[in-house]
Parts: sequence; C-alpha cells; structure tokens
Amino acid sequence: MKTRIIFIAVFLLSIYALSAQNEKQEVLIIGTMHTVPKIVKNSYKPMLNFAKKYNPEAIYVESPMANDSTSWNYLKSGWSKNYQKFYHLSDSLQTAFKFSKEKFTILSNKELKSLTKVELDYLITASVYKRDNGNYGLYSYLKENGVKGAKKPTRHEDGDLTYKLALSNNLKVRNMDDQQTNGLYHKAWSKCSMEGRKNGNNTMNSKLYKKNYNSSILPAVFRRLGKHTNKRKSLNQLHTMASFSYVIEDTDGCKEGRKYWNERNMRMAKNIASQVTKSGKKRNIVFVGASHVIGLEKELKEKYPNLKVVLMTEY
Repeated sequence: MKTRIIFIAVFLLSIYALSAQNEKQEVLIIGTMHTVPKIVKNSYKPMLNFAKKYNPEAIYVESPMANDSTSWNYLKSGWSKNYQKFYHLSDSLQTAFKFSKEKFTILSNKELKSLTKVELDYLITASVYKRDNGNYGLYSYLKENGVKGAKKPTRHEDGDLTYKLALSNNLKVRNMDDQQTNGLYHKAWSKCSMEGRKNGNNTMNSKLYKKNYNSSILPAVFRRLGKHTNKRKSLNQLHTMASFSYVIEDTDGCKEGRKYWNERNMRMAKNIASQVTKSGKKRNIVFVGASHVIGLEKELKEKYPNLKVVLMTEY
C-alpha cells in the first residue's frame, strides 16, 4: 500500500513538472497615458493594484534599448529634451567615469531597499554610462522618493506605475522601446495633416478624437480612467488615430506615417520577445503608451506564437 501511494505521488509530481515546463511564457500588456492632467492624477492606482496582484517576474518599459545606436543617434538631437540631455551626459561619461563591472554587478544584485545613498549615486551614474535609461529613471526615483515611492502622484503614469511596482517587487526594469524612425513618423504626421485639410481626413480624425475624449469623461470622474483606456474598444480607437487608419483618402503622408508606426511596433515586439524568451520568465508585464497596445499585441501574436499575449482588461 505504501509503495502504491509513493508511486502515485511521484506520478502526479511528474505530470505537474511536465505541465509547468510546457506552460507558455506570458506577456501582459498595460497601456498608459504618459503624463496626465491633475484632475486624473490618481488614474494609475487601479492599474498599479492590478499589476501588484499579477506579481510579474519582469517589467518592460517604454525606454530605448541601451545598445540601439540607431535610436540614440536620432534621440541625441530628437524630439525629447530629456533624451537629449541623457544622451549627452552618457556620452560625456564614456571617458570621465571609471566603470567597474564587478562593482556594478554586486550593487545591482542588492535588494533595492538596502541600497545606500552612495550606492544609489554609483548605480545612477553607471546606468547613464551604460545608456540604460529605464533603470536610470528607477534609481533616480528611488533616491528621491524612498523605497515606498512618491507620496503624491507625479502625474507621470509610467513612473507612478513602473517604479512603484518595481520597488514593491524588488525588480529592475527592462528597456524595450525603439525610436529609429520616430523622426520620420512625426514628419509624416505633419504631411498627412497638411494633405487632410481638404479631403475630409482631418475632420474624421477630429470626430474620432472627440468621441474618444467624451467616452473617457465618466470613467475619469469615477476614477476608472485607467481601466477604460485599457478596454479593447478604447485601445482600437487610439491605434486607429496613431496609425492613420481613420483616413477617408489614403494620401502619401498618411501611408508613410502608418508604415513607420507599424515598423516601430514590430521592432518593439521583437525587443520584448527576444528578452522574454532568453530570460525564461513566465510572468512578464509591459507598460507602454496606450496607442501602441493593439499594434504590439498583433506583432507578438503573429510573430511569436510561443508566447501567450494578454491585455489588462481581458486577463
């Protein structure tokens, strides 16, 4: 009898182990609104509570990959003043900073809550040196606000969400953004807008924007804006506007803009999938501007069927 019980127990454990091995790695995508008005400064809280319950093993953020020289070549004089400043500081540290791989490894493996001010200063400088924008932001946020995070909302949803979640789970963040053609995208946007003055495209875009705005008023009042933004209907509207899929007449500028938008989503998906696959982590969370969610989902599902991709409100 005892032998039979042991046999059954071993059999069940082997089935469980095999099931765990065959379980797909999961990518959960949450759309953010980046910087928000004061009236909805707490919109991140339900999303943060949801993310904490999900308990991710890895957090991916919309910051450029450190080794993406093409993106940084654009960003050093591109649209973002913060990225410009970060790049030039990083560039100046290449000869001025004595980077120690051993010291960096030891400190980056310490629990975030146990890091001293001196150690944080080193990690902040080292992150700039390594051109790791995501963790530069995380360590800087930790130094300024402590391990519990900012007491008041910063109104920057990416920080309020990602950094507080990272501190709660003792995780560093992983960069996944791609800005290689973002300059061309902005030029195409302007071109599409110029072309759309007389053919009805701009009118259609304005109607779609107004519809999206009006539908978010009640959720904003009742502190459910984050959940509303992550509903598939809202995400589809945002994707339609960002990818110029609303147009009545498909002009050259709109086609170019759509091409660059889709290519950016494709490269971001590749950045995510390659890191997730290599890491072996089962629960991975991606924070990205809400307009990108539908495009990322499409790319990940089509190109990387080995991954299970799910949206926040459909989890």
